[in-house]
Amino acid sequence: MLNKYARAFFTRVLTPFATFLIRRGVSPDTVTLIGTAGVVAGALVFYPMGEFFWGTVVITLFVFSDLVDGNMARQLGRSSRWGAFLDSTLDRVADGAIFGGFILWYAGDGDDLVLCAVSIFCLASGQVVSYTKARGESIGLPVAVNGLVERAERLVISLVAAGFAGLHKFGVPGIQYLLPVALWIVAVGSLVTLIQRVVTVRRESAEVEAAEGAQEKPQNASQGSEAAK
Repeated sequence: MLNKYARAFFTRVLTPFATFLIRRGVSPDTVTLIGTAGVVAGALVFYPMGEFFWGTVVITLFVFSDLVDGNMARQLGRSSRWGAFLDSTLDRVADGAIFGGFILWYAGDGDDLVLCAVSIFCLASGQVVSYTKARGESIGLPVAVNGLVERAERLVISLVAAGFAGLHKFGVPGIQYLLPVALWIVAVGSLVTLIQRVVTVRRESAEVEAAEGAQEKPQNASQGSEAAK
């Protein structure tokens, strides 16, 4: 749902900024690289220190590069396989940094091995969820399913919760518990999404194989009749 509606909204909002960058001679690949570097820095510098508010502010400023670079490529008419590959690959790097920041916090000063394990599961399951779709599509299947918690949902839930949890350092009581709740939601949602995609790929694969088998039967029957003649 977020991919469908929020992406369209922010694409319209960010179009003037994308146009500005094009006029300044900035390439889409440069925006992709800078955006990823900013997300990684925000996550791995601030989150391990427990500075969730400022870390989220920095990440949010750079995470929109994922929309800006694509917008620029479309305006320039340069949408390419390389651009799509680079964007998708660096998305995985950014996701890993965000949840890696949570892991470092809970393994260190956060001192909570359970939430450290949950964060590790969020990181791993997020990567696998993305892989299942990419792998399914690479073998010619549409993987036509909208998962419960896809990348957009993972980021929004985690970053919003982390940002608000960071307000605890400004004296807001009890709000620090939002992040653990969010991580559990992302973990469970990612598991459900992974199951949804695996089941979808299994069904689509069976349908394709059944259709191919149905096409082979008339051909075999035709060949058999010709041999009988």
